[in-house]
Amino acid sequence: MEFKEYTIKDIAKKCGVGVSTVSRAINNHPNINPDTRAHILKVIQETGYVPNNSARNLKRTDAKCIAVLMKGVANPLFAEAVAVIEEVLKEEKYALVLQHVKAYENELNVAFELIKEKRLRGIIFLGGAFYHDREELARLNVPFVFYTIIGEEEKGKGYSYSCVSVDDRAESRKMTEYLLELGHKRIAFLTEGAQAGSVGQLRLEGYKDALRHRGIEVDEKLICEVQRNEDPYSMQNGYNTTRQLLQSKAEFTALFAIADFLAVGACRALHEAGLRIPEDVSVAGFDGIPLGAFYVPQLTTISQPVERMARQTVRLLLDVIDGEAEHEHVIFPASLTIRESTRAI
Repeated sequence: MEFKEYTIKDIAKKCGVGVSTVSRAINNHPNINPDTRAHILKVIQETGYVPNNSARNLKRTDAKCIAVLMKGVANPLFAEAVAVIEEVLKEEKYALVLQHVKAYENELNVAFELIKEKRLRGIIFLGGAFYHDREELARLNVPFVFYTIIGEEEKGKGYSYSCVSVDDRAESRKMTEYLLELGHKRIAFLTEGAQAGSVGQLRLEGYKDALRHRGIEVDEKLICEVQRNEDPYSMQNGYNTTRQLLQSKAEFTALFAIADFLAVGACRALHEAGLRIPEDVSVAGFDGIPLGAFYVPQLTTISQPVERMARQTVRLLLDVIDGEAEHEHVIFPASLTIRESTRAI
């Protein structure tokens, strides 16, 4: 059986519209009548037309591709999650398309471009911040799930997307309360910044919640923002930021970093300054990466159940693709892992 190679002009002729209108429909342009767009997309589906060369190679098969858009390519937590996601997708006969997203790049813009290039069944957004409104999300014409972040504005409303996460604010408060119970009142906090909807902002709020609950005033001099660069959660950033904190002469007996990599970098800076961990300064992280168990001293942290979260993410996405589920927000409990890097004073 031969397949006709349709062009964009063929689609425009079939639909009775101009080529530019077909292009707007393909590219999710807002300036197009919804009914017209729906008709054009229906014709595209019926003809098997694929609007670019790379995707045209897939047109003769019912391609089953899931894209994972990952922010934080160096994060071992995400590497573990991707391995689990790939395993589950393989069992379900899906192919994985992995796309790196830069730290401060808009992941939706990346998704729109990827949708043009690949015949995707769904997308998993791995890491990053949530600051997208419903109108932006509605422009995605494939099912998707967010992994590791939940938008605050969704609470109390009907969900417009699915996501899997820990409660970053509550878990950060848990760690801060643990340090307070050890007797620490001057707790330095290493964070990525306070961008609305970011992991850094949520964990910062949890830190502040714990202090306020104990009647301890938040000292802004102890809240240290790492440099906004390609890898904000790196050990180098943790090292540099802690050195700046030490140079400021601010007094602290504990340091809590929003990521384990930052905490490991902080430990190096403290060691170079002649400070012992935990005898002089207790150090805690967040995530539960494998390195923390082998570092000296072993790192106290908040451990996320990565495998369970990754499997749940794929299940949610496939259920939405198959029309078997509504959008759902799943919050997993994390665990406080107490190791050698913290002690009572």
